[in-house]
Amino acid sequence: MRVLIAGAGSVGRSIALELLAHGHTVTLVDHEPGAMRVASVAQAEWLLADACSPRALTEAGAGESDVVVAATGDDKANLVVSLLAKSEFAVPRVVARINNPRNEWMFTETWGVDVPVSTPRIMTSLVEEAVSVGDLVPLFRFHRSGASIHELTLPDGSPVVGHRVGTVDLGPHAVLAAVMRSGTAYGVEPDLTLEAGDELLLVLSAQGQDDLDQLQEQLAPRAQD
Repeated sequence: MRVLIAGAGSVGRSIALELLAHGHTVTLVDHEPGAMRVASVAQAEWLLADACSPRALTEAGAGESDVVVAATGDDKANLVVSLLAKSEFAVPRVVARINNPRNEWMFTETWGVDVPVSTPRIMTSLVEEAVSVGDLVPLFRFHRSGASIHELTLPDGSPVVGHRVGTVDLGPHAVLAAVMRSGTAYGVEPDLTLEAGDELLLVLSAQGQDDLDQLQEQLAPRAQD
């Protein structure tokens, strides 16, 4: 797979190293001479240019890229790169970094973004997941389909504790994807009995977003005042 990364800062270089380790071809583009740390990612192709320029993207091989990653520290630049990649070069998949959560609403297909990645939002979800028992915690949302992944740690007294997975009906818009128990991942075998402390990974369709309260009540009802 050929990947073009706009932004050769610490984020862009880290992504490049991971992709190269998996055998992909990577080009890094940045307009700052100080970002040209070629030795740090020696296997990548490097280009000193402004990725917001169609000419620069052409030179970097955007037209032949399978994925473009807009990974600069400037949300405006990431949006411009995304729009150019999709509209001018028809790149199949565009991934864009969101630096400021207040700008999340703009990172949509309208701007050519297939996958928006908000580091602050991800970190918030991970913090919530680490401290919340009995709460549905959103971990990830698939922008194109509207589906999402949620985590819930079963508390003592959950109505489904002691029940087999095959007997738990989550409705038409939610699917149990995996059960984590003591650091081990279990498939959703119908005969697996749920225990207090199990971490449930749930996939919800776009329609399922309206059923979150009902799902919460089913798996871990909140105490009444």
